[in-house]
Formats: sequence, structure tokens, C-alpha cells
Amino acid sequence: MNPSIYDPWSLFTDFGIIFGLLLMGKLIRVKVKFVQQLFIPPSLIAGFLGLALGPNGIGVLPFSNYLGTYSAILIALVFASLPLSSPKFTFKEVRGRVGSIWAYAQLGMLLQWSIAGFFGLFVLNIIWPNLNAAFGIMLPTGFYGGHGTAAAMGAAFEGLGWDEARSLAMTTATVGIILAIVGGLVLVKRAAKKGDTEFIKDFSELPDDLRTGLIPKEKREDAGMSTTSSISIDSLAFHLAMVFLIAFIGYLVSQGVKSYAPKLELPVFSCAFIIGLIFKKISDRFNITDYICPNQVSRLSGTFTDLLVAFGVASIKLSIVVKYAVPLIILLIFGSILAWSVSFFLGRRLLKNYWFERSIFAWGWWTGTMAMGIALLRIVDPKMKSKTLDDYALAYLPIAPVEILIITFAPILFVNGYGAWFLSALLLMAVLILILAKKMSWIIKRKK
Repeated sequence: MNPSIYDPWSLFTDFGIIFGLLLMGKLIRVKVKFVQQLFIPPSLIAGFLGLALGPNGIGVLPFSNYLGTYSAILIALVFASLPLSSPKFTFKEVRGRVGSIWAYAQLGMLLQWSIAGFFGLFVLNIIWPNLNAAFGIMLPTGFYGGHGTAAAMGAAFEGLGWDEARSLAMTTATVGIILAIVGGLVLVKRAAKKGDTEFIKDFSELPDDLRTGLIPKEKREDAGMSTTSSISIDSLAFHLAMVFLIAFIGYLVSQGVKSYAPKLELPVFSCAFIIGLIFKKISDRFNITDYICPNQVSRLSGTFTDLLVAFGVASIKLSIVVKYAVPLIILLIFGSILAWSVSFFLGRRLLKNYWFERSIFAWGWWTGTMAMGIALLRIVDPKMKSKTLDDYALAYLPIAPVEILIITFAPILFVNGYGAWFLSALLLMAVLILILAKKMSWIIKRKK
């Protein structure tokens, strides 16, 4: 296959290879003890194999030249599916039940973006004046956002003229996942010895299904409920059609805005998320929601995320990573310290119950992905007695629009020279939330 010629069979080949690598990654996870001990996800293994054997490595695998484009499409599908699986909520409910968790999670986002961004602007850019002004925000793009945000931000910056952003963001996201797992396991072992964990006392108590990723029959759960008759349309096809349609309309909106305002690059995933919210509102109004299975939508979202990670890592251009190796390493070290400080310093002071369980979930989320946070949470809270996911899900609903706005407008503002003002606004929001937390008595004093 000629990689310069792209046709439907090129698409088929790219996905065939990446699915094969995912299965190989799963086999490695099941058979290799070292990989099990580090809880490395198969999607990340597949990405590394694709990077080593693909066009950015030794060139054995016949990927097309559009390998990096799939991530931007897949993240649009992920965000298109999010509103479909979201429950109804009110801000009064959030304030009353999980106000302190909302403050904690919102601060985690704002502080990582603002402090890392300022570190890039006023430290790294002074040492290396030729660095792009947005170099510092590549850290939260990959750490807090993960490969999905890395794909979205990379595509936005590429549209605005900075072609190196995607590889840098994908690199920080990849390092973030490794840090989430390896660092998280170290933190869990240390907390178990100190008695900070509520549900486990010995790290060796972990069941085999967490290590291998293979669930025994007695623990298997239903992946979703069929809401349509297969005589008319298969239920999975029905849900897949809704997600693709929402993402496609988001793409049309993004292209429409770009045609009228070329300097305003609205990411497709942002538009897809907004269209998804509108679709969800209409569905609630006309009882269409009764035929949408959140579990099926979540499975689709998980599938898109696995593919996104694999394609994202495989598409990293190593020449760009080598070019920025020194400032990138410094940024990653600084970001690791920042993520640890925000996760556990704030966690001790804002999380009243099960502070470590909720903090380790945040650590996994804010350095890797939410899936990494869930994996670490299952280690310290195997039966999910802390209700961490329930509370975070509720608290995240008002946070999501803020995250979307940050990811949407960060590239535009940085390219137009307003990066410092943008970061200042985020830091000011963080200060206001701290003041609110103090006024609401959410900040607690805990003995060491």
C-alpha cells in the first residue's frame, strides 16, 4: 500500500493494524507480569508498538499518512457521546451534596492550567526565547486533559499555524499515563503502610482481575440494555448512529464558523459537545432519552478512547520530541510536582470523607485519564464503598463547560497574544473558588 494515496482501503488498513496492536497489547497485559504490576493499559502498549513499528519508527507497519488525523475525529466522537450518558442535575444539588468536591476538582483544573502556563511563559520562554508562548500549557493539555484533549488542542493549534503542538501534547499525555500508574501505585503502597487508606491494609490483597484485566464469570457485568428491536435497527447501531450524527453536525458547525471567521478555529469536539447537549435537551423533552442506554453509550465512548490513545501515541513525531527534549523534560518534572501538590495538598483540606481514596482518583485523572483514576480507585476501594465516582460524576457536570471553554479558546488567545491574560483569568477564578470554599466552611483542618 502506498501511504501517500488515501482511499477507503487505507482507512480499513489503518484500523485493522491498530485493532491488531490492541489485541497484542491485551495479550502482553495478560501474560507479562511486569506489565501487570504496572497496570499499563493495552491501548498504551498498542500505541508504543505502533510508534516503534510505524512510519515514525522503523516503518514496518504500512500506516497511511493520515495517522494523526484519527485522534481529532475520535475525540469528537468521545465528546459527542458524553451528554447522552449524563444524568439530569441542578446546581442546587451540586452545591448541597458535593460542593467541596466540586471546589477541589475545579481548583485542580484551574491551578494546573494557570501555573503550568505561567511556568512556560516566565521561566522556560526566558531560558529558550524561541519556544512557542503556549509551550507551558502543553503540560495540562496532556496531563489533565489526556490524549483526547491533546488531539483536540493539537488540531486547533495546527489550524492556527503551530504544527508541533500535537506531538508535544501527545508526548505529555503519554508520560502522564505512565506517571499516573507508576506514581499512583507508589502512593497507594505508601498510604496503605501509613494507615491513610480506609478499605485496604495490604497492597498484595489486589485480585487477579485487576492485574490481568480479564474478568471472571462471577464478576462480569452487563455492557448495556437493548432499547430497539433488531428487526428494525440493532440497538448498538442505533446508539452509534446518534453519536456519529452529533459529531458530524459538530464538524459542520465548526467548518461553517471557520468559513465566515477564518481566525476563529472552533474545535470540532467543542461543537460536538454543544450539539450533544442540545440533542440531550430535546431528547429529555420528547422522552427519547428512555431509549438511550447510558451503558451502551459509555462502552462506545470507551472504545473510541482506546483507539484514540493507540492512534495518538503511534502518531507522535519523535523528531519534534528530540528537538524540545530539555525544556520538555523540565516541564514534565515541574508538572509532576504540581500535580502531586494539587492532588494531595488540596485533597487533605477539601475532602472530608475518604480523602485519600478521592485524592488518588484525582491523581490518576489529573495526570493520565479518568480511566487511570478509576483503576487506582478500584485498588484502594475495591467495592466502591466511598461513592467517589458518584460524587465526582455529579461535581464534574458544572465543571465540564469550563473545561470546554478553556480548551476551545486557549489556542485562539495564545496565538493572538493574550496568553498571559488568559492564564491570569484562570488563576483569579481559582482564588475566588478558594475564598468561596473558606466562606462555605469546606476547608477543614486535618491532623497529620
